[in-house]
Amino acid sequence: MSKQRVRLFVTGKVQGVFFRQTLKVMAKKNDVFGWIKNLKDGKVESVLEGEVEKIDLLIKWAHSGPANARVEDVEIHNEKFTGEFSKFDVLY
Repeated sequence: MSKQRVRLFVTGKVQGVFFRQTLKVMAKKNDVFGWIKNLKDGKVESVLEGEVEKIDLLIKWAHSGPANARVEDVEIHNEKFTGEFSKFDVLY
């Protein structure tokens, strides 16, 4: 299976709507590792590592987010897979 690493920047009403926690649950369910955090400018940033198909599922979800979110944009930056993560964390 092919592995991938992406960095996402999600813009819109994505803080205070359980975006980070919901993505963490989905990542764990799909064996995707990395982290997610809120940024001071109102965006959410995340680094995801895992199988390409499972990363694609999370990216697709990120375009809508949880029920109360209003996603305006998802920037996707492909990075070199490192395998450095063994879990998925919400950073503060």
